[in-house]
Amino acid sequence: MSRDVAAPRSLGTITFSLVGFLFLVELTSGILQGYYVPLVSDLVTHLGIRDADFNWFEAAQLLVSALAVPILAKLGDMYGHKRMLLVSTALTAVASWALVLAGDFWSFLIAWAFQGFYAVWLPLEVALIFDRGRRTRTVASQTRRAAGFLVVALEAGAIAGALGGGAVFEAVGSVPLALSVPAACVTLVFFAILFGVPESERVPGRRLDWVGFSLLSLSLVLVTSGLMLLRINGLGAWWVWALMALGLLVLLPFGFWVLRHPDPAIDLRMLRQPAMWPVQITAGLFGISVLGAQIPLTTYVGTDPTALTADGTPLGYGLGLSSGMRSIVIGVYLLSLIVGAVLFAVLSKRIAPRLALIVATALVAVGYGLLIPFHATLTEVLLDMVVAGLGSGALVAALPAAAAAAAPRGQTGIATGLTNTTKTIGGAFASAVFGLALASGIAAGAGTAASLSGYLTAWAICSGGAVVAMVLLFFVPKLAFADDDPVDDGLEAYVSSEPEPAAEPAPSDPTGGSRRS
Repeated sequence: MSRDVAAPRSLGTITFSLVGFLFLVELTSGILQGYYVPLVSDLVTHLGIRDADFNWFEAAQLLVSALAVPILAKLGDMYGHKRMLLVSTALTAVASWALVLAGDFWSFLIAWAFQGFYAVWLPLEVALIFDRGRRTRTVASQTRRAAGFLVVALEAGAIAGALGGGAVFEAVGSVPLALSVPAACVTLVFFAILFGVPESERVPGRRLDWVGFSLLSLSLVLVTSGLMLLRINGLGAWWVWALMALGLLVLLPFGFWVLRHPDPAIDLRMLRQPAMWPVQITAGLFGISVLGAQIPLTTYVGTDPTALTADGTPLGYGLGLSSGMRSIVIGVYLLSLIVGAVLFAVLSKRIAPRLALIVATALVAVGYGLLIPFHATLTEVLLDMVVAGLGSGALVAALPAAAAAAAPRGQTGIATGLTNTTKTIGGAFASAVFGLALASGIAAGAGTAASLSGYLTAWAICSGGAVVAMVLLFFVPKLAFADDDPVDDGLEAYVSSEPEPAAEPAPSDPTGGSRRS
């Protein structure tokens, strides 16, 4: 075999071993996201707080995630994606063990917030996979398939965590012992990364833009805090709007600074590329449904349609499902995400990448749009959520992979990380708006139940956001995110379990030097 043919394989093939170890990382990420859900009531009792106080834990973790992801992703581009994956995993492990020891509100709040460092795992993994196969001609399609399988691990871990959390607590009867299980999982996966994942290629001569990241962090803190406080204080709190407006104004000096910096925190010139800006906006719009729609769905299916309002008439909407049946509905939705991710992984090489994104957003739009007229029975709700889940599962994998394919060399991590950050901001927006919409039912005299108009508003926003994203994706060039040379090499390079041969010295490369395995 000629040296030219062998070069892509020896200079960084995306192997089954690499994806297998990262599969374990995403499995653990899913466990973290699902394990604590059935334990919320027990955690409230353990800490001696109110149910409503638990919302502060989620808000704090959301804020830490929004701040940490772009910084760690950028550091991954500078110093190696594996190194930052190890750093974020170590911080998550420390926070997870701190939860075991926390016995009061404030210590638990701090530990829970810093556990949010796991949010950077998937962006770093996609960047690492893309960088590992950058010299191959099919790196874009291989990365999309790998991302699809990682999302399968994520959702499978979420299901396993949700089922295992309650079971473990019932078996051990102790909150600290139950919380030690996810902490142990994160600790073990740290060593899986350390010994099983190769490092990505570093670009020399980089430096961290502290001023740019400080301005960006200030903007994110102000905007996300404002969105959280908006749900608590309502639309009439002018100072909350002022807080968010100030956060947006901070983006002006941020923009002036980074446009003049040789190695900016976020390269705005990269973001305005026609293959990049629609993806980032789509991620934000997608966050509205994937992060914000679960609470309205859960409360709707649990609302008793025969419950009486203040004037003595029945509500007439809701499914009145028990907690066990509500868990089944959420489980079906998560399974549909897995199926969507698998279909994306299988079909990503057979259809145009842009078309895959458009179809996925269309499924999300149709699924939530169908909920508006068809929500009277469990069958209708399940079918609607399956349609939305298929598109959502594909988008969770497709968006970071598309950002990686569109990013220039040395900016893969920050491009994939931004899809997570914008998704988080979209979720924060949805949480605030949906909370206000659902609370309108209480003011309208419907007892503790939200009004039907509140649910319809939430579903319409989810569907409308997906429609806008679908339209924006038509502005992406038709051949964006595609392989450089669409040669069908099958799955051999992707699933090869053979050890990688030692890399031969590569010839001088004027774009970045020789490649290190």
